[in-house]
This record gives sequence, structure tokens and C-alpha cells, in this order.
Amino acid sequence: MPPASQPGQSPPHLIRGVGLGSATALNMIDMIGVGPFITVPLIVSAMGGPQAMLGWILGAIFAMCDGLVWAELGAAMPQSGGSYGYLREIYGPNRLGRLISFLFVWQLSFSAPLSIASGSIGLAGYTSYFWPGLEEPHLARDWSLPLPLLGSLHLHWLVSEATFVAIGMVALATVLLYRKITSIGWISKLLLAGVIGTMLWIIVAGFSHFDASLAFSFPPGAFTLSRNFFLGLGSAMLIATYDYWGYYNITFLGDEVKEPAKTIPRAILLSIFLVACLYVLMNISILGVVPWREMQAGQDNRGLYVVSIFMRKIYGPWAANLATGLVMWTAFASVFSLMLGYSRVPYAAALDGNYFKAFARLHVEGRFPYVSLLALAAVAALFCFLSLADVIAGLVVIRIMLQFLLQAIGLIVLRIRRPDLPRPFRMWLYPLPALAASVGFLFVLISRANSLSQIRYALLILISGVAIYLARAWRHGEWPFAKHIPAERVAGN
Repeated sequence: MPPASQPGQSPPHLIRGVGLGSATALNMIDMIGVGPFITVPLIVSAMGGPQAMLGWILGAIFAMCDGLVWAELGAAMPQSGGSYGYLREIYGPNRLGRLISFLFVWQLSFSAPLSIASGSIGLAGYTSYFWPGLEEPHLARDWSLPLPLLGSLHLHWLVSEATFVAIGMVALATVLLYRKITSIGWISKLLLAGVIGTMLWIIVAGFSHFDASLAFSFPPGAFTLSRNFFLGLGSAMLIATYDYWGYYNITFLGDEVKEPAKTIPRAILLSIFLVACLYVLMNISILGVVPWREMQAGQDNRGLYVVSIFMRKIYGPWAANLATGLVMWTAFASVFSLMLGYSRVPYAAALDGNYFKAFARLHVEGRFPYVSLLALAAVAALFCFLSLADVIAGLVVIRIMLQFLLQAIGLIVLRIRRPDLPRPFRMWLYPLPALAASVGFLFVLISRANSLSQIRYALLILISGVAIYLARAWRHGEWPFAKHIPAERVAGN
């Protein structure tokens, strides 16, 4: 591994090489990825019919509300690390904000690899369309650990040949990202071309063979506002939330964005609008060809290739094979984008002295945070042994509890605490979008069957993170153990 910069040399800096086109492309390939291609059976099963479209529609509305939160914060504080810097500044860089920003990076050490693993597992699932034997589990185990106060933690893990395909994709993305940021912009645009081409083909094919009696074949009581309806909607919105997430990816690369005060808000809002249109059209087109009753949620990552079945029904095996290859392309594009964005967060925290210092190392020639990148890849490879449903649920719950709620509410706190902070972009209809996003996240968090399972894991991450922070703070004499607190830094310092 290359060493850090030598004594006497200027420390290496990140390069501002990402424009609006590349920023939007990185967001979109992060958002689309493999999610919509593998989660159609999951979301339809959650609500028990095509009324599951409500999940995608409401998911788009809440994504736009939360996107406005990210747009204002990203324009005001354009720096690597995204939420790390926002949470630190919102709650006080030398007070509570130091703990909360540390907890953000700590949870990201779990949620970011979960996100990367979900794309890799989805890619491996589509690979299984070509070689069905890959998805047959060789080993599957349920693990349970009782903990005081929290209750029992449950985990289902499995090993199949597809598991190792997923791990291989993580390794390949790592190799491609082990280079300068200026070499990555064209790769992101090339990957996005494959992603958009795949979705447009699906939309055109679906609407040219559309059967409204299939798409809108609602079961009895589909819209009865019962307890089961809201539990199903909560589960559907959890999956939709996963499908839309990624619109904020460019904020993690703030120090590498050209004209960030303009580029970051535009890239966030543009990517949400474009992807929402594509999602709604694509999912309606699929429901108009593949009967929803045939869609069964995959068990142990099996049977996830709904787009392959869709194309086989319309054009035959050749189209199914081509579509499968294109979805695998989009899945890899997502893994690539996720690893790029998230690898900058531990780097930013370590540079600030609020995370393990090894993560602050930059590659001497390529000037990218190689330690952070490699650590992220290693943990993501371990999570490839979990089922897709568990990965998605764990990812969404952990991030809502330990990041998104704190940030949406925090924007209002920052407006009150720092009215003088320059804000090149201001949230439209403030504070309604921030409040709406918070309500949506709370609904997704609690309105699901077995919701406590993932909440327990999030609480365990929270408790362990607080313990690690306090141990480090005591050793270094930082808040809350500092003898006196220095004046808080202004934004950007």
C-alpha cells in the first residue's frame, strides 16, 4: 500500500473534477442500481396486489422532501463526508455535534456496506437466471442472541455459489475505483447510459404489450384502510425508500464537485425527478405484463429476476437473456457509485480527528482515500452472506434512526442556531418538507410487521458507538471530558 505524503511535502488534496452531468449520473446510478429490478416482487407481496404502486408514489414524494433537506445543507456546506459535516455543524462541532457526527460515521460502517451488498446480491440473483444452480444454498443457518433490555437479535445467513459472485462484484468495483477521480467521471456516464437504456427498453416493451386488466387487477378490499393495509404500506414504503435512496450521493464528494453551491442542489433534485418518472412508468409496465399473483418474494435470494421473466413473456428467451445482462450492468453501476461516495465519509471524519486516523490516508499518486475504500469493500463482502430482504430492512432502519431523522430535524435546528450561515440554496416551502420527511421516516420505521427486529440492531449500533466515542473522548480529553470547550468553529473551518 502506498504511504501517506512524505515529510516536507504539501499534503495531497482532493480534485474538483465532478460537474453537473457527472454528479447527476452518479446520483442516478446509485438510486436506480438493481433496486427496482429485484424489489417488484417484494413490494407487491408486502401490499398483496398492484396497490403497491402507492409505495413508489409516496416514496417519491418523501424522497423529494428529504432531497430539499440535502440540497440546502449540501449547498451551504460543500465538503467531503456529506452528513458527517452537516450533523457536526448542526449540533455544535465541539459539543454534542462531535458525538452525533461520530455516530453517523459509525453507523455508516454498517449501513454503507449493507447498501453495497444489496446491489451485489441483486446482481448475483440475476446471474442465477443464466445458471440456476448458483442460487441453491449449500448452507443456511438462523442465529439468535438474547441481550439484556434489547431482547433477542436474530440473523439468517446463507452460503451459495451466488454469494461468491456477489463478493466478486465488490472486488471488481474496488479495482475500478482504485484511481483518480478525474478518471471516474467518464466511467459513471458510461454506466448510466446502460442503466437508462435498460429502463427505457422495459418501459417501451411493457406499454406496447400492456394489459390493463393485469396491471389494475386489485384484490377485494385492496384500499380498505385497515391495520393490515397500513402495515403493508409501511413495508412497501420501506422497500420504496431503499429504491429511491442515493439522490444524496454527490454530497459525499463535496470537495470534488465543480461549483458545488449550484451543482449539488441541481443534481439532487434533477435525479429524484427523473428517477421517479422512470420508476412509476417501469413498474406499471411490468404489472401490465406479469400477473402480480405470479410475483412471489424471493426466499434466500432466489427468484429475484422479475425483469427476465417479463422480457421472456414478451419477446422470448433471447430478450430475457439480453435484459438479464443489462440489469447486471445496472447493478454493478450501483455498487460502483455507492463505493465511490461512501468511501469519502470515514476519510472526512478521520481528517477532522473524529474517527480512526488510518482512514485519513490518501493514495499518494491517485489522491483518493484508499484505506476507507478497502475497509468498506471488506465489510460489504461479509454482508453478501445475508438475504436480500434482511439487508434492505437493516439498511433502511439503521439509517433512518441514526442519520435521516437527525438531519431532517437538524436543518430546522441549524436555521435557528445559525441564521447567518450563507445558504446559496434555500428549501422551498420551509419547514414543511423537513417535517413531512420526518413523518414519513417515522411511519416507515414503526408501521411494519416485526419492525422491532431491525430496531434492536440499530439500538445496538447506537449503544456501541456511544461507548466507543466516550472511550476515545476520555483518552483524548475531548467533549464531554474536555476541561473547557473551545469556541465553536464557523461552518467550513
